[in-house]
Amino acid sequence: MECKTAIWFLPDGITLTRDKTPLMLQTVQFCPVLTWTCAELAAMGVERLFIVSDKSAHELLRPHVPWDSVLVDGARHADELLGHLQGKKGDVLVLNGVVLPVGVFSGGAVYRAGIPAVRRVLQEHGAFAAFPEGAEILKGFLPVGDEEELRAAQPMCRQKILQKHLEAGVTILDTNNCYIDPRVKIGAGTTILPGTILRGNTVIGERCTVGPNTMLTDCTVGDETEVNASQGTESRIGSHTNVGPFAYLRPNSVVGDHVKVGDFVEIKNSVIGDGTKISHLTYVGDSDVGERVNFGCGTVTTNYDGFKKYRCTIGDDVFLGCNTNLVAPVTVGSGSYTAAGSTITRDVPADALAVARARQENKDGWAAKNRELKGKKK
Repeated sequence: MECKTAIWFLPDGITLTRDKTPLMLQTVQFCPVLTWTCAELAAMGVERLFIVSDKSAHELLRPHVPWDSVLVDGARHADELLGHLQGKKGDVLVLNGVVLPVGVFSGGAVYRAGIPAVRRVLQEHGAFAAFPEGAEILKGFLPVGDEEELRAAQPMCRQKILQKHLEAGVTILDTNNCYIDPRVKIGAGTTILPGTILRGNTVIGERCTVGPNTMLTDCTVGDETEVNASQGTESRIGSHTNVGPFAYLRPNSVVGDHVKVGDFVEIKNSVIGDGTKISHLTYVGDSDVGERVNFGCGTVTTNYDGFKKYRCTIGDDVFLGCNTNLVAPVTVGSGSYTAAGSTITRDVPADALAVARARQENKDGWAAKNRELKGKKK
């Protein structure tokens, strides 16, 4: 029978100091234990979660639990839980202490019990101080009592996380050289290459290739996309797109479908339209870029004047010549060109050619005279 209600009793005396983090907020593969276990409970079908702890710790715990969880004051948990469970039927999942959802025998730290039996314990003892009648001990959770036990469990947790993805059709070429946050979701048919680190609420689509030596944090990646030797944070990458090697996507970047983001390209707080090519040695910051734009090598959006950030707007089908500087705020109209080496400080109309560089002048014989003059000085 599925348990839709869970009660989790956290240790007494939860504190947070500069040099000590509570055990349930310490991380396993970048994810706080509390966050990971709450997510696993939701995946098991738990819809109502009551977390019993010191009231002073509620503000500390709230960012790490589902928004609709009920934080219960440990000092008066009997009264609060009796009120919440009044008139409810079925079973409740009870967790005691810090536990890891790694599929092993819980030793009694996690069990299922009927709600009437749980209510009787609370009524008779004024606290949750006895094992409810008819309770069934469950496996699937590993209790940890201190930091040493948590450290010892880390390799097993890592393998359990990787195994879940392997069973879902993900290929991980070297399970000893990949690190995946338990919150990460990966689509079937995707290949994870060595040196990959996936953190936070990252979502990878199907039939992608990620790595080698890639780190993504809180990113979303579409289907059939390749991210090679690159880093991304709080960004979205479309489908059929190639990123890297050595690309850097900073927060609030949105990269469309069929896009090329090549080597030594940095994108920050920008939207890149479908079909755009940014092949190498380019910085795109605070910009709105249209579709099918071609960035020449060395293009820079100069978005900061020392006091304020400004945005560039680039229309569809624009061709930016090599070493173009776009001094924001500036708009480059659709279908237009910029000549190589130009510094663009004014808006460019659609379908125009913008040339912003000094006219070339050749001084005949200057080099020979210069060599002769310097030779005499020697």
